[in-house]
Amino acid sequence: MKPFLLLASRAEDDAAAEEYEAFLRFGNLEPDQLHRIRLENGPLPHIDLENYSGIIVSGSPFNASDPDSSKSVLQLRVERELGALLDDVVERDFPFLGACYGVGTLGRHQGATVDRQFGEAIGAVEIKLTGEGRSDPLLDGVPDSFAAFVGHREAVSVLPPNAVNLAGSSTCPVQMFRIRENLYATQFHPELDVPGLLTRITVYRHAGYFPPEEADAVRASVRDAEVDVPPLILRNFVRRYAR
Repeated sequence: MKPFLLLASRAEDDAAAEEYEAFLRFGNLEPDQLHRIRLENGPLPHIDLENYSGIIVSGSPFNASDPDSSKSVLQLRVERELGALLDDVVERDFPFLGACYGVGTLGRHQGATVDRQFGEAIGAVEIKLTGEGRSDPLLDGVPDSFAAFVGHREAVSVLPPNAVNLAGSSTCPVQMFRIRENLYATQFHPELDVPGLLTRITVYRHAGYFPPEEADAVRASVRDAEVDVPPLILRNFVRRYAR
């Protein structure tokens, strides 16, 4: 099997390690089946898509909708590199799954409006599939309604004209979409379980998602959440595209 490629951009080692392990575990992948590149560590090397089964873009502290004038040199570099890679990925309809930050990258690349209208606080929300979502192969076995973890400042408010909305929530109408046949993005995190989210709450308690003094309360609010469906999407992605 050709490996999948995980493109990550978390500079914090604890969160980055937990994230990688989660994609391995929930994707039923071995380390040699998931090649990770940490974009924050240096320029993205040339990617030959023929060497991979598919690409996964994980979450990020970056906000795609921020004005360029406020973005760091690092963020602008990462965005340029991902944009150039997406030119090839979209043209070839190459298997792609963007988790959270993937909504901003794939969405903006294809002409979506990404803004702060539908940001969601950290926690579990109820996701509901659309009619198109119920028939999409990546959502095979996923119930019409399920809980998923979110935590984001920005989201898609207007889909690209060529996108299909697959799922939404009461607070964020676009929680998952597809472009062409093989390009997917989720606003929720398919790789997150309770321990993983607790790690991120600790690591990012000063990142502006909530007042730092409320970290204990935020941890308590998610500790008993039952979120077990979203990893099925990762497993479906791997099963469908492994080659």
